[in-house]
Amino acid sequence: MCVYILQVFKFPLIPTTLRQINQSAEQNMSSELLCSERPLFGGAISSSFPQRFQDASNIRQVPNHQEVFVDPSRDESLIFELLDFKGDVEDNGSASWFLHDLAREQDAEAFKLIEQSQVTVAPGLSFRNIPSVVTTAVGEMAISKGRQGREAQNLVRVYVANLRLKGVETDVLVTAYEPILINPLSESANAVASGLAVPASQSGNLPMCDVIKHALSTFRVNDWSLFGSSA
Repeated sequence: MCVYILQVFKFPLIPTTLRQINQSAEQNMSSELLCSERPLFGGAISSSFPQRFQDASNIRQVPNHQEVFVDPSRDESLIFELLDFKGDVEDNGSASWFLHDLAREQDAEAFKLIEQSQVTVAPGLSFRNIPSVVTTAVGEMAISKGRQGREAQNLVRVYVANLRLKGVETDVLVTAYEPILINPLSESANAVASGLAVPASQSGNLPMCDVIKHALSTFRVNDWSLFGSSA
């Protein structure tokens, strides 16, 4: 059963004219048609998102607790991560906590929290009558690619959703990275032109805020034994 999470992200740009509204609707509709269900963690989990995102494990090593998908042509990425449940982190603001933690791990600068949601119950992901909950957060930060130094930092917008599967003591982290400004010294500039990133809607692609919303709305656990003896 899918869990449908509504209005957790509130950041999409709002068109200002009827023509823009129609164009945006047409672009999003055509982009939605390019979404497909993907098996995650050997098929134990599944989620749907645009086909333009390639499985990063085909080109580099990815840790077993992660599934990483990338669109090199736009320097965008979508990551699913399974973590031990953080019992000392409150449900309210948990996504914001993880977003700050990501910023610390990546030695980010100019971090700014843009928004965070309230706690939403995810009844479709309850296990043994123990409900799961979700929170989301959006931020911006300056980070470097790989082992590059701070002189090569890109400004990126980061979308984080924290699905708290309490019945199996697991925090699922879904993270989407969207570049805002590409540094000419960054590795990203080799594939994406440096300077301001072209908005996804202008390229006929689903914006990352909608990519992660779609991934969340179609997120499904197919085999709870993935989470070990507790399941």
